[in-house]
Amino acid sequence: MRWIRNIAAGFIGSAALNILHEVVRKNFYNVPKINLVGAEAVNKTLAEYGRPIQNQNDLHKVTLELDLIANASYYSLIGSSGKYIWPKAIAMGLSAGFGALKLPEPLGLDPTPVDQTRQKQVLTVGYYLFGALVTALALKTILKP
Repeated sequence: MRWIRNIAAGFIGSAALNILHEVVRKNFYNVPKINLVGAEAVNKTLAEYGRPIQNQNDLHKVTLELDLIANASYYSLIGSSGKYIWPKAIAMGLSAGFGALKLPEPLGLDPTPVDQTRQKQVLTVGYYLFGALVTALALKTILKP
């Protein structure tokens, strides 16, 4: 049953990351717009099958749903062994954040929504670290066996 606990904690961390991102991007200037990189990835993939999403609201919804699933899956690995949860959370959060900065360009995506300024870069890494730390907190407290 540990895997259910890990998925639940991963979802909590993923939701926290996405809530933080949505609140900040809607209320502040010069902040990352990770959603734009995700939307571009979704539409490039769907375009390969002749099915890109034209409606921006629909595209945002699909991107957010896929982001929640992907991040929950990734963050669920933090509790996989039951040991070293805090160090794993830090390492995985930083890895995800730096990946969000470094992977768009090699994948043929526009990196400017996340790496255009130093502030955006720091916040991008911080968001993913935040999600990982929330996951660790959920594993250690809320979902403690």
